[in-house]
Amino acid sequence: MAGEEETTTTTSEAMSLERTPTWAVATVVFFLILISIFIEHLLHLLSKYFNKKRRKSLLQALDKIKSELMLLGFISLLLTASEKWIANICIPKSVGESFLPCSDPSHDSEEEAKCQEQDKVSLLSRQGVRELQYLIFVLAGFHCLSCVLTFSLGMAKMRRWESWEAETKTLEYQFSNDPRRFLLIHQTSFARRHLRFWSEHRFLRWPACFLRQFYASVSKVDYLTLRHGFITAHFAEGSNFDFQKYIKRALEKDFGVVVGISLWIWIFSMFFIFLNAHGFYNYYWLPFIPLIMLLLVGTQLQGIITKMCLDSYDKSQVVRGTFLVRPSDHFFWFGWPKLLLHLMHFILFQNSFQLAFFTWTWYKFGLRSCFHRKTEDIVIRLAVGILVQILCGYVTLPLYALVTQMGTSMKKAVFPESVVEGLNRWQANARRNVARNTLTGRLSVDASVDTSLGSSPSFSLDASYSVKFDNPKSDSDHTVEIKDEEEEISISRETEGLQKRSSFGGFEVRNT
Repeated sequence: MAGEEETTTTTSEAMSLERTPTWAVATVVFFLILISIFIEHLLHLLSKYFNKKRRKSLLQALDKIKSELMLLGFISLLLTASEKWIANICIPKSVGESFLPCSDPSHDSEEEAKCQEQDKVSLLSRQGVRELQYLIFVLAGFHCLSCVLTFSLGMAKMRRWESWEAETKTLEYQFSNDPRRFLLIHQTSFARRHLRFWSEHRFLRWPACFLRQFYASVSKVDYLTLRHGFITAHFAEGSNFDFQKYIKRALEKDFGVVVGISLWIWIFSMFFIFLNAHGFYNYYWLPFIPLIMLLLVGTQLQGIITKMCLDSYDKSQVVRGTFLVRPSDHFFWFGWPKLLLHLMHFILFQNSFQLAFFTWTWYKFGLRSCFHRKTEDIVIRLAVGILVQILCGYVTLPLYALVTQMGTSMKKAVFPESVVEGLNRWQANARRNVARNTLTGRLSVDASVDTSLGSSPSFSLDASYSVKFDNPKSDSDHTVEIKDEEEEISISRETEGLQKRSSFGGFEVRNT
């Protein structure tokens, strides 16, 4: 026994830094620093590329990824610093043996002397703390990778929309959609696709919409019809607005929401870990939650298109030019289009969590561990995880990107980055001018006209404004209200008599 204790002591001392060559420590630290600098340099190059391309939304998403990595590093540091303190928290053995992930767990981890003296067990052993650090890191990596992969698949699917958008500029398209032509509603391609025998019956419509998301989820006629309804509702008819680029900008901004990990998402991850106890048999039902939710979201999106078709059909039996749908929030659940984005955020996180948990248990405990002893468990987790990833990126995300634009209000992404920067400069200059003229007591319309852009009406990101495209209608003005989450964008006149027109990137902006 004395010899064994001496060997253990010698081995323990050899593993400490006191018995480790300094060149070995310096070599390991050097390579760690080198890898960190290399990753930081890659992120910096990616940030410069987004700045050069004026992709501010993707730049914000990249900043969120950096903040998540910093948060995880801080969590890992806290776990390392409090490892001994956590292990010294003793709980009764009866409590420590409840809700175990394995029915016959092994007791190969060493307990703290303090807990052994009290005939208790540690709340979380030092070995468990180290394994938890691996799980948190793998989870963050899988979530970021899952979001980027989903976004890339969606963008690849939406590239074909560029040819559909280019078709709207051709003479053939303008001739076939001439507003001087009148058609019966059943003669249009959009009506023939959605006005079927099952359309007006809810119990038949939902199964049909459920199946439709698996083949031609976004058809050419759906894209062109929703595009026409969006532009007619918010802009002048016949405008040359690039709807496809607008969808891409809006989706990039939504990506910044999806890639983040909020507090309620972290809270759910705690429930996920808790439900991995042996008695819950989670491998039979937990992997199917993201799949079921994703199919429900896809069915709802297909149903919104059909309901918009039915709504237009009930209001008119004759079509002027092309089929016209009317965007409205009441087609969405609870009148809240943003809810679908939060659901997709939840779906992606839960799916990435399950894949990360499977990878972590495979790496730390082996493929045939107590976490997944049965072959059915392994097949279900992998098959469902990969299916959700592909289905969400290539099917549901493009469908969401198109249908979510059919709400009552537009998003801030309707303006290109150059226009937004011009409006922000105009706002800052106008506010400085108004403040200076107010202090001197010489505010007048003539003085403001003689100045530069600062004399124009001020722009506020908390107000409302109207926009008109290059080809306005002569008989009416189209005033639109644009929202970005809970903020409304508007142009407010801060002083009476300050009226001036200007244009940014093809938009004509008017005081309202």
